[in-house]
Amino acid sequence: MSQEPRDTVIIGAGCAGLTAAIYAGRANLKPLVLQGHEPGGQLSLTTLVENFPGFPEGIQGPELIENMKKQAARFGAEFQTGHLVHADLRQRPFVLDLGKDKLRTRTLIIASGASARWLGLPHEQALIGHGVSSCATCDGFFFTGKEVAVVGGGDSAMEEALFLTRFATRVSIIHRREQFRASKIMLERARQNDRIRFLTNTVVEDVYDVGKQEVTGLKLRNVKTGVTSDFPASALFLGIGHIPNAAMFDGQLDKDSDGYIKTENYVFTRVPGVFACGDVQDRRYRQAITASGSGCMAAMEVEKFLEEHGR
Repeated sequence: MSQEPRDTVIIGAGCAGLTAAIYAGRANLKPLVLQGHEPGGQLSLTTLVENFPGFPEGIQGPELIENMKKQAARFGAEFQTGHLVHADLRQRPFVLDLGKDKLRTRTLIIASGASARWLGLPHEQALIGHGVSSCATCDGFFFTGKEVAVVGGGDSAMEEALFLTRFATRVSIIHRREQFRASKIMLERARQNDRIRFLTNTVVEDVYDVGKQEVTGLKLRNVKTGVTSDFPASALFLGIGHIPNAAMFDGQLDKDSDGYIKTENYVFTRVPGVFACGDVQDRRYRQAITASGSGCMAAMEVEKFLEEHGR
């Protein structure tokens, strides 16, 4: 275990965590950023980001993350690659178990994000950022005038499909059952939109075409008849939700029914000195700019907490 406790440790190196690191660094807190198995978070899976303020021509997702990381390092942030196995928030300083090592910290910023649910198709991962997406708000514009597909049967899928009708000429919602989990109002909204059509009792078995580095179509299977068919589409959007990366805080922090950390006043958790920001606690917006904003809030609250408790 490290001898001297840190002033603050930040779990996660996406927009929320890196913005928190910039602010904490400028406050001379020498933050330690713990990078997990997906450094950069959701933006590491994104190609062109056009809706982050300050980049009129857009910027590549990994480049934006790298710029934030350099900015944080300039103000004294340190980076360590590791996986948080367990956090003991009952003792102070808090103890973070990284498996081979343990860290102690006076405050903790949880910015561990949420991982998109994927279908596990043979060529799905190879086409992420090239027509396979888990965020219509991020990528919908690129498919203006095209036909696209959305997989899912809940409110997330309906919201994605409705948003995509602003750009796409046709949006096909593909669902493995006839019944939908979506709320009645969202389902009716989608059904009344003449750009949306429904393909029920259908699953996606693969996505084409890795050779062209773009989505050209889908391989579908009817679950009742077993018949497979090729379906032309320029993009595949996953509307099957996200999994918050928060299992290591089970039993110590309040979570909602889907595992998102509950916060009050934006970033406060039930444990004083522990703050959560970004997609691990935001199930509504899930944007790079809102994650960055909440990371800023978390770092400012850490600074106030340490001042009040005799840093």
